[in-house]
Amino acid sequence: MIWSAWSKLNTAWALGPLNVARVLAYQIGVKSGVNPVRRLRAAPISGSCFRPATEPNRPAPVNTSWENQLRLFGYLSRTIPSSGTPDWLANAVTGAPVPDALRAWWQIPDFDPAVGDIKQVWELSRWEWLLPFAQAARSGDVDALNRLNTWLLDWSEHNPPFHGPNWKCGQEASIRVMHLAMAAIVLQQHQSTEPALLELVRIHLQRIRPTLMYAVAQDNNHGTSEAAALFIGGSWLAAHNVPGATRWASMGRRWLENRAVRLIGPEGSFSQYSLNYHRVMLDTYCMAEVWRRHAGLQGFSQTLQDRLAAATEWLRHIVEPLSGDGPNVGANDGARLLPLADTPYRDYRPTTQLAAALFLKQRAYADEGPWDYAAAWLATPLPDAMAAPPLSRVADDGGFAVLRSGTAMVLFRYPRFRFRPSQADALHVDLWVQSINWLRDAGSYSYNTDPQWLHYFNGTASHNTVQFDDRDQMPRLSRFLFGQWLKPRDVKVLQTSTEGVSFGAGYQDGWGATHHRQVALNDTQLCVTDHIKQFSHKAVLRWRVPPGDWTLQTASIRTVRMQDDAGSSLLNVASNVPISRAELVEGWESRHYLEKTPLTVLEVEVSEPATLTTQIRWNA
Repeated sequence: MIWSAWSKLNTAWALGPLNVARVLAYQIGVKSGVNPVRRLRAAPISGSCFRPATEPNRPAPVNTSWENQLRLFGYLSRTIPSSGTPDWLANAVTGAPVPDALRAWWQIPDFDPAVGDIKQVWELSRWEWLLPFAQAARSGDVDALNRLNTWLLDWSEHNPPFHGPNWKCGQEASIRVMHLAMAAIVLQQHQSTEPALLELVRIHLQRIRPTLMYAVAQDNNHGTSEAAALFIGGSWLAAHNVPGATRWASMGRRWLENRAVRLIGPEGSFSQYSLNYHRVMLDTYCMAEVWRRHAGLQGFSQTLQDRLAAATEWLRHIVEPLSGDGPNVGANDGARLLPLADTPYRDYRPTTQLAAALFLKQRAYADEGPWDYAAAWLATPLPDAMAAPPLSRVADDGGFAVLRSGTAMVLFRYPRFRFRPSQADALHVDLWVQSINWLRDAGSYSYNTDPQWLHYFNGTASHNTVQFDDRDQMPRLSRFLFGQWLKPRDVKVLQTSTEGVSFGAGYQDGWGATHHRQVALNDTQLCVTDHIKQFSHKAVLRWRVPPGDWTLQTASIRTVRMQDDAGSSLLNVASNVPISRAELVEGWESRHYLEKTPLTVLEVEVSEPATLTTQIRWNA
């Protein structure tokens, strides 16, 4: 009990006293009615938000994925209701209506059992459909323009300002503002804007401003999103002489600058330690920069530009260029903010290319492809200069090392936690050979599901690392919070030679167990050496491999070998002590939000301090 209390105090200090104070002030202010957000009043908009394109044309192919269906979380599809508009106040996945849907937003609990996973309600109200409809309307499609305006008016009617689940989150409101702004740029109506659209933006900024400090206190994409919405929306309204809008724009600019310096490290990693949230953050800053350029506003500071350049390089180095996919590292809520090309959800090249053009003044990819479409639709010229091929790289500010050799790439995750970790994934290793993810992370599945799945997907057992004594590497304090944040030990220097590239790091957890991992990669082989000790009963090494037919052979009491049915990959684990157990078990992975599929996991268990050496070979 004392240890638990100390863990909570220690974690609160790590989160930052000012952030804890901001959260408490927000909670007290909203609950008591002191926060002005509870006194907001506005009427739903009336009239069309967008008019027909003056000179219809098509800068690039239109994303047609929303043409005859609703798209959810980048991979699910649902039929458009017979009414012609979505049910905004229902679970988009199950169709279940939200009970008492028109309560004031602050009266809806964060995890209301009657609502379930509120993200399934929010999904259609992020207005991802707005951009594909705007593309089609820009091309001269009158039906698409009518649908765009009809859906916005219908949403406004069924979601009266500041009532219902879709007004609950300031970040959700911010995503809508950014989508409205990008749609206006696509339709070339950002400088001459319909009154209904300006009013819709104004109402959203009224909701965002009073709770901004709560978003800032999260030290994540909530703060960047809400700052961007205030900057974009405020400057938009100010250009149309809306009173008070200049203050919103100035506040948004100030916090965009602040968040870039605080949340993005000099080597490019982002506070959320997540590939997908890194994309969310970069798309947000891309939209802010695109808007700034079109509006003719003063440039952002050199410091912000340097941090965004580093963040772009981090993404460019971690993404596999042939498929655009990347390690399934960190939390993933299904967000994709700039769907201007009909590319797979897990294709990160469109963001990489746009961010490289804006912040590196280079192309990330030389060949033409769908990754160019966002720049074309947003009237952002692609530079002639090409970025150098991605190489091995360490982002120590976030605990990431990328090792590259030939067609192989390894992501090595180690515990450098300046911000709260969302997963117990210390010393996890991802292996990619060309477009095949040979050793893979589990993902995060859902933020509101059965406890067993919450614990599995963000726990140690769902990663390619060692688990001690059937527990996570850090104690759980709440749904989204671990205590006793790990600190790195004996971090090695990235070394490159003619024989390959290597890196290593370790940690000691709050129970005293220690783990140090060294990885060495060349064109045909990955070697991982794990030194483990000071645990109580057992340690389990896990390797999560792609779904398929795998066979396991026990060569001796200290060696196990597994191979796929095609003989194209071979994995061998050797131990300097007897192996207590070695078997293939069923594990799970989530490549998209709410998606859960089985895969094979090799578990190798020892009951005493050991050195475990894993060799993985593939056909070059």
